[in-house]
This record gives sequence, C-alpha cells and structure tokens, in this order.
Amino acid sequence: MFHGLSRRTLRCVLAATAIVLPSLVTASPASAARPAVQVTGFAASCPTAGFISDPFGGARDHDGIDIANNYGTPIYAVGDGDVINSGPADGYGQWIRILHPDGTVTEYGHMYQRDVAVGDHVTAGQRIALMGAEGQADGPHLHLRVRRDTNFNHGIDPIPYLAERGVTIPCTPGQRPGPPPLVYPAKSGRVVSARSADGRLEVFAAGADGVQHAWQTQVNGAWSVWEKLGGPANAQLAIAPNADGRLEAFAINGQVAQHRYQLSPSGTWSNWEDFGIGGSAVTAGTNVDGRIEVFASGPVGVFHRYQTAPNSGWSGWVESGGGPAASRVKMEKSVDGRLEVFALNGSTFQHLYQTAVNGGWSQWETDFGVGGHDLTVDHNMDGRLEVFASGPVGVYHKYQTGPASWSGWEKTGGPANSQLTSNRTADGRVEVFAINSEVAMHTWQKDLNAPYSDWDKFGTGGTEINAATNQDGRIEVFGSNKDGVHHRWQTGFSTWSEWDWVNGAGPPIT
Repeated sequence: MFHGLSRRTLRCVLAATAIVLPSLVTASPASAARPAVQVTGFAASCPTAGFISDPFGGARDHDGIDIANNYGTPIYAVGDGDVINSGPADGYGQWIRILHPDGTVTEYGHMYQRDVAVGDHVTAGQRIALMGAEGQADGPHLHLRVRRDTNFNHGIDPIPYLAERGVTIPCTPGQRPGPPPLVYPAKSGRVVSARSADGRLEVFAAGADGVQHAWQTQVNGAWSVWEKLGGPANAQLAIAPNADGRLEAFAINGQVAQHRYQLSPSGTWSNWEDFGIGGSAVTAGTNVDGRIEVFASGPVGVFHRYQTAPNSGWSGWVESGGGPAASRVKMEKSVDGRLEVFALNGSTFQHLYQTAVNGGWSQWETDFGVGGHDLTVDHNMDGRLEVFASGPVGVYHKYQTGPASWSGWEKTGGPANSQLTSNRTADGRVEVFAINSEVAMHTWQKDLNAPYSDWDKFGTGGTEINAATNQDGRIEVFGSNKDGVHHRWQTGFSTWSEWDWVNGAGPPIT
C-alpha cells in the first residue's frame, strides 16, 4: 500500500528513491524528528479604522483594498515583521512594506507620515504611519495589499488573509483578535484529524473493534502509540473545535451516534456519550460565534443538531428539510462565515447553506449535481469554495464564480470511485487527494485561485484518505487499508516523505 513517491514536475525535481513496503517498516521511523521548516501564519491585528471604499478585484482588477477615513488616522502593522521598504513610491506617494515570519508581505500606501524605517522590527498593532492622500488618491485612505512572498507578483485578497488570522474588516484597532471567523471544518470520514489548541495534530480512525486515537507528542512532530477508545464500530467520524479550543469528536454507524470531547483545551478526553440514533455519515463545523453544528445523513434524508450556546449543551435532532438519503455529507465555510453543507449519494448531489452568519438554513438546492461516490470541499485563497466529487469515470469539480454563483462541473481525471480529501498548502493553494482500491493520487493548484495540475501518483490503493495541516503549515495525509493506518507528510512545502505507519498500525479499515 502507498508505495509511490510524488514528483512535482512543476515545482521541484526529486531523485528517484527505493520504496520500502509498509509491511517491512517498523514503528520507529514514524517517531523520528521532523526537519525544521519555516513557521507559517500569525495572529493579526487591525490595520486601521475606516470603511472599505474600494474592494479587491472588480472591474479595475484592484490589487488590494482601500480603507478610507479621516486625514491622519493611525495605521498599524497587521503582524510582527521586518520593514523592507519605507519611503517614496510611484502611485502611492509613500509606502511601507513589512515581511512577516510566514514569508508573506503586507504593503501600506498613500500615508502622509511614516513612523518606521527600513530594517526596523515591528510588532502586531504597532503604529507605523498616519493616513494620507499622497500619490494617486481621491481622498485619504490606506491602500492595503498582501503578497504571498517578496516578489512583486499580483496581490492576494487581504480580506480572507486577515480573517484566517483573526481579524474581520472593518475592525477596531487595539482590540485583541478573537477566534478566527474562518475556522474551516475538518474533513470527515473513517479517518479524521484536527489540531488541538496547542497546535498538535490528533487523529481518530474507526475499525471493526471501535475507534482508535493517536496524537502528536510535540507540535509538528512525532506520534504517540494508538489508544483504543471503543465507541461505534466501523463508524463515520467528524471532529470540530469548541469556542474555548476543546476538540469534540463525533462517531456514527447504522445503530448509534456517540460523541466525546476534551475536558480542557489540548487535554484528556471524556468517555463516549450518547448523541442519537444511527445513520450513514456525519460532518461537523463551528459557527462564527463558536457553536458547533453537526449534520448526519440517514435513510430518510439529512438531520442536524447544534450547540445552543458556545461550549454548552445541544439542541435535539432537527430535520434539515430533505437532503439525499444515506449520503456522504461534508461541510465548509463561506468567506463571510456562513456554513455550507454538501451531500451526495449514488443518484443525487444537493447543497444547503446558512442564510445568515450563525443563522438559519436555506432549502436544499436539489440540482447541484448528479450522484457519485464521495466528495470533498475546500476554499480558495480568495475564499471561493471548490467542490470535488468522484464517480465511475473519475473526479469532477465545481467552484464558486461569485458569492452565490457556481461554475458547471468540469472533469479533472483522477481515480474512479475514489475516496476524497483536500487541504490547502502553506501558500494558500488547494491540494486534493484521492484513493481507491488500486491507487492513491493527488492534484494541486499551480498558483493561487488557479487551475490544477495533472493528477500525480501518491501511492497504491487503500480504503480511506484524510488530509490535515501541521501547525507549521505542512500538509499531513493519513491513509488506511486492511493492515491499518499510514501517513505521509510534507518535508518542505513541495516535497513529501514516504508512507509510514503512524507509530503502529492502528485499526484495519476495510
């Protein structure tokens, strides 16, 4: 299983290596220290007070956002970093550029006064300038642009960039960032993984004898041995964070639904508790206000249940108004924070979404697509959702062309009738992984918000696949077969380890 080694011909050249069969691999290599890599991400601060007078993109292909306010309004660094430019600039009049530890660059323009110089180290929330109207400007405003590196490439949208770091524009300077409103749901399936509050990944896998659990013993690092938890046999799993950072896991099979939760952030777990009757599949996500929402499918459609307050008790199960029977269900979050649910069975594909942030739900969109085998949903760097679905002739995808509009279905190739998962690379590109009984493959965006590469072999066949991200931004992929659970992780941001055990076999999943 999983013997292939990926070659990203568009990004790097890897030397051919001999592949070691998992049956011959001992547990010790899985516990080896990972190579040190660049840390990604940071908790952001509000750049300035004001309103968005010109959004990103649009007819003028605006390469940033304009935040307008009175002349002299203070401007603040959105994160820790080093000032790499400060002075006159064509079009801007004056500008400041800050290089952040994750490699991204924020750019500030049109100020009338600069308070920092090249070489200064600044901290998040530090005042760096006063708002002006110098250069090509109709009035006082901050032109805020974000670049993914120090190259002068096209900017990326600052709105989702800041939102994923805890700041929603418009904002109030000086306030501490709250929980990021774009906490995207973890992927669901028979193998699931999510990060604890301290940054360590935790993984759950469901086999015939119940659920097993392993966790990183250090951030971005080695794994514990598997722990047997009991719980529903051969269950579908989902996991989501509470508002206070405690993870909560959900398991469902044909007879029962159960859940368990961390007793403290990054801490020990409760025992399994009853969560309802049985069903086919389950997915979970967190509202902007911190309440977890759970959807589960069964023989008569899709039902949901939600926390009545953050970190609190639960509603009863509520009908969702339909949905495909016995479907695979996945959840994702729109750029404005509304949860969206996608459900697919062998004959139909339907879609449901919140009509307001933390609010009620639409009717099911019954013509979202035809039936298929499995699905995964992710988000582009600009916040638009991407949906992938597998069927008898491979994998198709469909993507938002605007806040409420979608493309048609497009064929991508890939393995037929495969299990799917996806995640985003550290620089914001979507990467999709697929596995069937014969092969594992992956495809990735060749640039931000861009088309995808050809499918590339990622390993041999198996039964389940799930992708999560380490605290440092590297993707870690978990795959299962009749022998147990293996994993493969990025050793850099474009190179991969070989497949290996997760410090022991874990549960067989057939």
